[in-house]
Amino acid sequence: MLQIEDLKVELADKEILKHIDLEIHPGETHILFGPNGSGKTSLLMTIMGYPQYKITGGKIVFKGEDITHLPINERAQLGIGMSYQRPPTINGLKTRQMVHLCAKTDIDEEDLAARVNFTEFLDRDINAGFSGGEIKRSELLQLMAQNPDLMLFDEPESGVDMENMALVGKTIATLLQRNGFQEANSTKMKSKLERKKMGLIITHTGYIMDYLTGDKGQVLYDGMLSCISNPREILNCVAESGYKECVRCITESN
Repeated sequence: MLQIEDLKVELADKEILKHIDLEIHPGETHILFGPNGSGKTSLLMTIMGYPQYKITGGKIVFKGEDITHLPINERAQLGIGMSYQRPPTINGLKTRQMVHLCAKTDIDEEDLAARVNFTEFLDRDINAGFSGGEIKRSELLQLMAQNPDLMLFDEPESGVDMENMALVGKTIATLLQRNGFQEANSTKMKSKLERKKMGLIITHTGYIMDYLTGDKGQVLYDGMLSCISNPREILNCVAESGYKECVRCITESN
């Protein structure tokens, strides 16, 4: 469903992504780790189609269509959605209106908002005076309305207290069709679940993995995807030895 081949990206005339190869199949969720400044957010923004991220090589294919040079709105219409780490405040546009714009069909904004405890914010300007947890719930509400096939999450734990983290984590699991699934032990079981939604999640803390299990973990280091392994193993390696040693260790073991 998503295939990235030998992707190279520049931002402000500086190469920030180098020879990125990535595949995410229907039903898979990938967890992306990496130090600050390694290019994680840039990768998500490139997949989403932000024009300041200049693709200088390679291609991005989604659902069999080359989207390398498609604008953001056409990618969204194809089924790509993103939850941002620091979305802007939009004065004059109510959250209710934004949710309605995101939806492909008629929806009940009140019902969706109630699922993320957000009903009282529907008639407030988007992100105006919102706390970190409220911003994340607003982002999730918009994704729920859009219901995309590929969801990109840029540090969903950022700025979220522990009480809101449980709601955020469980909502993401639901969006990715991973709620209630016994995922960790049986490949045969996983093949029968009929999940279709795909996810790519950036995390620094790993808290999100308390609520869902990723199929693959990857480390983005110095603009390059350095390894593929079990997400929990990568997190433990980073905690114990740091990113540089983790990349070396996992690369050698594979």
